[in-house]
Amino acid sequence: MKFGLNVINFGPSALAAAMRSTVLWAEAVGFHLAMLSDHVTVTPDVGRQYPEPFYEPFTTIAWLAGATARIALGTTVVIVPYRHPLLLARMTAQLNEFTSGRLILGVGVGWATAEFEALGVPFDRRGRLTDAYLASIRPPHPPVWVGGASPAAIRRAARYGDAWHPLNARLDWLVTTGLPMLRQQADRLRRPVPAFAPRIKLRLSEQPLDEVDRRPGQGTLDQVRGDLAALAELGAEYIVLDAYLGNPVELSDPGALLHPVQVLLEHAIDPSGERLR
Repeated sequence: MKFGLNVINFGPSALAAAMRSTVLWAEAVGFHLAMLSDHVTVTPDVGRQYPEPFYEPFTTIAWLAGATARIALGTTVVIVPYRHPLLLARMTAQLNEFTSGRLILGVGVGWATAEFEALGVPFDRRGRLTDAYLASIRPPHPPVWVGGASPAAIRRAARYGDAWHPLNARLDWLVTTGLPMLRQQADRLRRPVPAFAPRIKLRLSEQPLDEVDRRPGQGTLDQVRGDLAALAELGAEYIVLDAYLGNPVELSDPGALLHPVQVLLEHAIDPSGERLR
C-alpha cells in the first residue's frame, strides 16, 4: 500500500514557496504521490470552502514536476466538464510525457452550481458530459482515478477508471456497498476491477469518536491506525491523506494542517516502506 498527500493549492497561505516545500518534503519522507484540487473560478459557493487564490492544478503540477524527481503528481479531482476534452487530453498526455509517467488524472463531475453557470456548462448534464469526455480521452491518457461514491460514479469508475478514488467514505459502506458494486460493474463490463485508492480526511482527537458517525481517518491515533489497517485489508493500493476539513480558518496556519500527517508518519505509517507501523 502506498500513501499520497493532498496539497493545499488554495487560500491566502497557499503560496508557491509553500506548495513547493510541502511537495519536496513529501518526496523526501517517502510519499509516493502528491495531489491538488481543481476549481476554475472561485464563485461564492466555491469560496466558502476553497477561498482565493486558487492555483490551477495542471499549471502547478507542471511547475512542481520540475522541482521533483520521483513523486507522482495528480489531481483530486479535476472537474472534467470544465475543459474541452481535446484540451484535457492534450494537456494530460503531454504532462505525463514531461514527467516521465508521473501524472495521475483524478477526475470528477463537480458540485458547484454557480461555477458551472459562470463557465457556461450545464450543471444538469455534468455526468453525461464527463462520461463522453472520458470516452474520448482514454487512448492517450495517464492513469485515470474516478472520484465519487454515487452509483453513477461507481459505474463510471468501472467503465473508465484505472482506480476508484472515493472521498471520505465510511468503512462499513465500502464493505457492504461500494466495493461490491465496483466489482459487479467491472464484471458486467468484462473489465478488470479498478484499483481502490481512497482519500481520507484526517482529524486526530484525544478521546475516541463515536463509531456511528465517524469516518476513516478521524478519531484517536488508535482509531486511525485501525482505519488504515482496515483499508489495507480491503485492498487499497493507495491512501491519499487530506488534513483539510473544509473550514477556511484552518488555512491560516499551513504548518498546523500538516501536523496530523506528521503524527501518522511518526506513529502509524512508513510511506517509503509501503507498510503500516
